[in-house]
Amino acid sequence: MTLLSLAWANIMRDKLAATLNTALMAVGMATIVLLLLFGHHLSQRMTQDAAGIDLVLGAKGSPTQLVLSAIYHADIPTGNIPLAEAERWAEHPMVRSAIPLALGDSWRGFRIVGTTHAYPAVYDAELRTGRLWTERGEVTVGADVAARGLSVGSGFAGVHGLAAGGHVHDDNRYRVVGILAPTGTVIDRLVLTSVQSVWAIHGDAEPEAPEITSMLLDYATPFAATRLPRLINSQSPLQAASPAEQTSRMLQLLGVGIDGFRAFAWVLVVTASLGVFIALYHALEARRYELALLRSLGATRAEVLLSLLIEGMLLSSAGAIAGLALGHGTASIIGQWLDFAATDGLSGAHWVPREGWLLCYGVVVGALAALLPAIRAYRSDVASVLKSA
Repeated sequence: MTLLSLAWANIMRDKLAATLNTALMAVGMATIVLLLLFGHHLSQRMTQDAAGIDLVLGAKGSPTQLVLSAIYHADIPTGNIPLAEAERWAEHPMVRSAIPLALGDSWRGFRIVGTTHAYPAVYDAELRTGRLWTERGEVTVGADVAARGLSVGSGFAGVHGLAAGGHVHDDNRYRVVGILAPTGTVIDRLVLTSVQSVWAIHGDAEPEAPEITSMLLDYATPFAATRLPRLINSQSPLQAASPAEQTSRMLQLLGVGIDGFRAFAWVLVVTASLGVFIALYHALEARRYELALLRSLGATRAEVLLSLLIEGMLLSSAGAIAGLALGHGTASIIGQWLDFAATDGLSGAHWVPREGWLLCYGVVVGALAALLPAIRAYRSDVASVLKSA
């Protein structure tokens, strides 16, 4: 009988204890895996959505709210700004390009965005079918929006605001002329049209003092990052917010909450490790005679010690592997439930490099948990044990 088969046979002698310890280890590991996947997904998604946009111009207020509304379309805007003032800064020598955004309405929770054709180009969005909007009232929709039942030729009415129950603009309906291919970015969840269409929906296609919600800027030189935001904030009624800076701040704030859940998960893992230790310690007391008998039949001290170490590593490694499988499976279920599967969203198919350390931890913690019982078995006197049996 090999040491591996001997260790496995000992585990199978008390299946209930082995199952409980493995399950507790698996739950702790699965929680850590799920947090790693969620953090990786969120960081990657936020970075992709903000890529190619150096600065956001908007109304005075919270810079975080401005970035959330203009980049991630996950909050209400800080207000409207005069188009003339925004264009003044868009024509600044430090600015390479500028994209206006006019917000206010939505369809089934998806924001309707008045903008230019330069906006989908920021995310390298390509048409899956149809074309980009050109006339007033025409829209091109993202992949996630189209998945809710829209196709080229479909008509719908926008709802004021993002929440359900807002005023429905039945007198000015939109018509779908194109659908974008999935990009895995925020644009998949947007309805794109012209700024003039948004103005027309709200009663004035050609206002005397036109306003927009925000303006997205791209720097012409690296020097602009240190100079332009301060100029705008100090010399105009507008606010300039850096997506990179605000995104980093949001991820740090979110990381505090994730760290709390991760600490709880590690408590579960440590508890499972103690469970493995206690199970092996008590099992050693019950198996002292058997181990002494093995020694008398020719097994060396090192082989007895090694068999107990292998037993501990098998238990904790099984828990770690089960935890990885459970964590990835749960991530896939959540991704499907939240309807992220159509994009590059939360999915169990992704692998975070730090997960490899969890497997290593499973092996190490098993060895450490079994170390004290193994040392006791190593030091036991065969003659005295057999004599007292």
